[in-house]
Amino acid sequence: MKPKLLLHVCCAPCAGHLLKELQKEFDLTAYFYNPNLDSKEEHQKRLVEAEKYCKKLGIDLVKGDYNHKEWLEMVKGFENEPEGGKRCLKCFEMRLGEIAKFGKENNFDCFSTTLTISPYKSTKVIGPIGREVARKFEVKFLDKDFGKRDRFKKSLEICKEEGFYRQDYCGCEFSRAGNR
Repeated sequence: MKPKLLLHVCCAPCAGHLLKELQKEFDLTAYFYNPNLDSKEEHQKRLVEAEKYCKKLGIDLVKGDYNHKEWLEMVKGFENEPEGGKRCLKCFEMRLGEIAKFGKENNFDCFSTTLTISPYKSTKVIGPIGREVARKFEVKFLDKDFGKRDRFKKSLEICKEEGFYRQDYCGCEFSRAGNR
């Protein structure tokens, strides 16, 4: 019997290759929880892409609440931080905390995130946050640098093959070009 993994999905382009790879090793469920996205339209675009791809692969997708106002409260005071700064730490903490909590409540063996596949996100930053929320919620964090072994490149190839909508910013209003 495969261990149950709850994988936080930020977007289909980042999740593409990981979903295919991880479903070989785990009883995989994707969780789309991204309150950082700056509009309902952006949230919906990314959610629809993730839903379509998960359906194609036969992977269940949990849809988390879109609570951008709560996210804005969480990062209040950090709006002018650079990309990768304290605002991002708060954002990762909020999202991974929700994933860990859901994982514990629903008897998952472990949780992880697609965020680490991106060359723009640091596993040295995300890893400690994942481990901390794992301790808090008593569920294992699969602490992997998914950006290794050409996974990002493979995800980009899948992105082209599938015709995914591919954004050019993490999703929050503070990370848009011109605000970085």
